[in-house]
Amino acid sequence: MSDQSKIRTTVEIYGNSYHMVGTETPGHMRLVASMVDEKMREINAKNPSLDTARLSVLTAVNTVHDYLKLKEQVEQLEAELRKLKG
Repeated sequence: MSDQSKIRTTVEIYGNSYHMVGTETPGHMRLVASMVDEKMREINAKNPSLDTARLSVLTAVNTVHDYLKLKEQVEQLEAELRKLKG
């Protein structure tokens, strides 16, 4: 994919601006950034003594945990659907 077809946008996460480049719409990239910001603030509210680096890692760990749980649910639903079809 050429640089010309990539979309660039600036987002704010936890008080910092980041320049994002990708193939998704600016709205999608802002939504992702907003969700990361929200998760960081949620974790910070429970652990206000964390520095930004630790907060970022904990946010990543929590996000991947949520992703894996959802992936597992999708796989279970797909297995149930195959049984029903089959």
